[in-house]
Amino acid sequence: MPIDAVIFDIGNVLIEWQPERFYDRVVGRKRREAVFSAVDLHTVNDRIDSGSPFRETIHAAAEAQPEFAAEIRMWHDNWLDMASPAIEGSARLLEALRRNGIQVFALSNISREAYDTSLRAYPFLGAFDRLYLSGEMGVTKPAPAIYAMLEADCGIDPARLLFADDRLENIEAAARRGWQTHLFDGPSGWSARLVREGLLKESEAL
Repeated sequence: MPIDAVIFDIGNVLIEWQPERFYDRVVGRKRREAVFSAVDLHTVNDRIDSGSPFRETIHAAAEAQPEFAAEIRMWHDNWLDMASPAIEGSARLLEALRRNGIQVFALSNISREAYDTSLRAYPFLGAFDRLYLSGEMGVTKPAPAIYAMLEADCGIDPARLLFADDRLENIEAAARRGWQTHLFDGPSGWSARLVREGLLKESEAL
């Protein structure tokens, strides 16, 4: 079935998101493991992705673990050091789709503050026709509600949506709603899929 809109996840599709790599580089693996053992920062981040205020949530976690307060605050204060670098091949594919008049949406588990911070560093994140951020929607992938909200907003038949995400559970949830999906494992595979779907020509792909 023809595709009316291509949907990109952001983290690990358009920009790398590897917090452990950042902490290992800055404080060392042993200290990072101690921090992450004391407080589950990924679970804290899930609350932010669901709508809790970014700075306040991180600083509350830091106050609850004073031994690791400085490292915990890095999750907010050093966001761009963790959300980097850009995945340039994916950014080029996004731009190529737009040049071809294809609608492009973002569907990402991210807060508005984190998105706006990332946008200042990566202007291509402002290229989307529609932006679906979990922090504003109050629900995260892979909950069915977030996909239903996108469908209701854009009005496109789910079978005419093509969604790329790096997490299998997110892809499977979209597929259960009838979306076409692509499990992202790098720009080259995503490029080939877009060519197969007739959305890009070989000369426009990577």
